[in-house]
Amino acid sequence: MLNRKIKVLAISLCLMGILLSLTGLGIAGSILRYASPWPVKIDPGIGSDGQALTAQVNLLDPLVFPDTKGNIVPHLAESWDVSPDGLTYTFYLRPGVKFHDGRELTAEDVKFSMDRLLTMGGGSAYRWSGCVQETEVVDKYTVVFHLKTVYGPFFSTLPLFFIVNKGLIMENIKSGEYGEMGDYGKAYVSINDVGSGPYIIKNYQTGEYLLMEKNPNYFLDVGTAPDEFKMVGSNQPVLVKTLMKNREIEMNSKWGAPDLYEALAKIEGVEIAKWQNTGFLYSYRMNTKKPPLDDIHVRKALSWALDYDAAMQLVPGSVQAIGPVPGHMLSDKNAFQYHRDLEKAKLELKQSKYYGHFDEYPMEVIWDSSPVMEKYAMLLASNAADIGLNLNVGETTWSLLCETVSKIETTPHIRINPMAAEIPDPAGLLKQQYHSETTGTFNQLEWLLDPVFDKMIEETIATLDEEERLEKCREALRYIVDLAPSIFVVECPEIHAYQAAYMDWPSAKGESMPYVEYSNSVRLIKIDDEKRKELLKK
Repeated sequence: MLNRKIKVLAISLCLMGILLSLTGLGIAGSILRYASPWPVKIDPGIGSDGQALTAQVNLLDPLVFPDTKGNIVPHLAESWDVSPDGLTYTFYLRPGVKFHDGRELTAEDVKFSMDRLLTMGGGSAYRWSGCVQETEVVDKYTVVFHLKTVYGPFFSTLPLFFIVNKGLIMENIKSGEYGEMGDYGKAYVSINDVGSGPYIIKNYQTGEYLLMEKNPNYFLDVGTAPDEFKMVGSNQPVLVKTLMKNREIEMNSKWGAPDLYEALAKIEGVEIAKWQNTGFLYSYRMNTKKPPLDDIHVRKALSWALDYDAAMQLVPGSVQAIGPVPGHMLSDKNAFQYHRDLEKAKLELKQSKYYGHFDEYPMEVIWDSSPVMEKYAMLLASNAADIGLNLNVGETTWSLLCETVSKIETTPHIRINPMAAEIPDPAGLLKQQYHSETTGTFNQLEWLLDPVFDKMIEETIATLDEEERLEKCREALRYIVDLAPSIFVVECPEIHAYQAAYMDWPSAKGESMPYVEYSNSVRLIKIDDEKRKELLKK
């Protein structure tokens, strides 16, 4: 009881601090405030989760940009050429683009950004680590990527490749693990601005908020964009409701529970926006190297035991998942789907080498971030009990989870996991979740380490013809479903509450880009501060 009181007190103090941070700074001009989970890792060499990408999309620039249909359009790169063999990509940069410290962005920065990313191996490095052989600077505004092998979805990945300021980072390198490059600027970039994007860091209070101001020298027109963008470090439902009601945030993160959205929709001027192309796929990720889940029969038993109808009821608008890739991205009329069948589940358990000894192998299912995930954890524990398996439900934090998944031994047995399709590429999504390169990261808790799948997805990615590549994706998807390293639960739309009365948000009007967190590209959003003030008078 005492521990619970301490926890409540700690949360209350945290919320008070966030409220003070919101009210103490005042508002200069128009501002967009976003309730975000924490931490926010602004370094693209480290962070690639939702809140990291939200910051990076606004602080940094990619070579190319997606439109609402998923097409790639020029951005830092004005044009490009691809060799007939698909192994050489040449980009011609826009001259005159300036970093926030005034230095010009050149091909040297592009090369440095890719070299740094691949050397550090964090963030989204896994997307290019197996394919980029070398990055070559031809001249000040021309850069070439030489690939080791054909990488069919290479262009699809580039909106997540952000360019950093080589000169600034080199001036702030400390001793570290990367030889002559020291720490590659990791300590500096974790809290400092090294970008050229539409927003500049104004104030960064770790654990509380990240405040950005509009870049007056941005190379594109940002005249109607909000003057400031603030990521507020909290996802607590009570606080979100209070801030939304008081017009102290303009939008919440995508991690809200259905009852939160129901409450927020009752606030005057607040609407709920939904779109499918960057929605979630909820699955139970199972550590396949940890007994008794190293036995496929136990994993299949849990897949048969789950009540999928009950799971769909937890998130309105969801449908049962066909596998590790959303159906809108990869249709498969031959896809196999489990359904609740306790007899089949029990037959699987009888084939397990652990049968009769399950009490010697306690398992846990953990959750973090949102009440929906807690409900999913409780559902699986309840369903598992129906076939004689005991699952302990535990809560963790996102930051702690990222640490524990670095080793097989500390990775939990099961975690309920919401996976967003970061780019419109099923092959990349399959690689992200199950290729051996992503073990030890939050992308893969399964520790699958399956050479057959690795080769299968590598050959898929190396296929240039799109239709052929999609068919190979279907084969890879079926292979994964048959291995049952995860329980594929539901697909659901991305959902946000926002201040529709004074916020013009293209994504909320059906113009979302099929790249995760590009919906939070603040330069494309408009805030009518006069309408906000009118609401505050009521």
